[in-house]
Amino acid sequence: MYKFGCTHIGFKPKKLYLPLIDGCTRPLQYIMRKTILLLLIVFTSSLAKAQFIKEKSIHAQIGYGVSAPNNSADEIVDSGFFAQGELVLKVASWVEFRPYAGFILTNSNGKDLNDNPTDEKAESKALLLGGKTRVRAPIPWVAPYVEIGIGTSIGTFETQTAFDNIDKSGIIYHIPFTLGLELGKNNNVDLRLAYYFQPSVEQYAGAFAVGITFPLNN
Repeated sequence: MYKFGCTHIGFKPKKLYLPLIDGCTRPLQYIMRKTILLLLIVFTSSLAKAQFIKEKSIHAQIGYGVSAPNNSADEIVDSGFFAQGELVLKVASWVEFRPYAGFILTNSNGKDLNDNPTDEKAESKALLLGGKTRVRAPIPWVAPYVEIGIGTSIGTFETQTAFDNIDKSGIIYHIPFTLGLELGKNNNVDLRLAYYFQPSVEQYAGAFAVGITFPLNN
């Protein structure tokens, strides 16, 4: 084992360390998370000023938040609160770019879906940042859509099951995926089922949410 600067470098399972200019080292996953966050900020700033954006709006939503483990012996879903805001950048009648910022808070009540006591849980208390693309059917009154993107969750995460024992704080990546309906003559009311897959903590968060869109003056 060798020592460089402030940190020892050695063989550690499941972790890869990279040297920095100051002689210290950082885990590769740490550097990747910071890079993703920086790229999201730069991408959102550039996209909002792009000439091909036809319309801009603000979308606000609130809903019932949930989180569940990827693997569990019992059938468990922890519940809580969800809220999110989005900058809507319309490129065409059928496609939009949506940078977002939100948060989710879920807690276990100590019971599974059958109301039986359980020690298993999957809790998320996190800020959600990212960007996604919405593909929609451009029709009035009832317009279905699907969304997918990439983002980061910043907070605390606990996954305790027969298969995993994870208690983690910090920044992780997530993959947002949403199915929903735009309602109304101008499609400004939104009903959605949103998922945020968080593979590094073996759980996913989600929400059943309702929202409304407010156009911005150009």
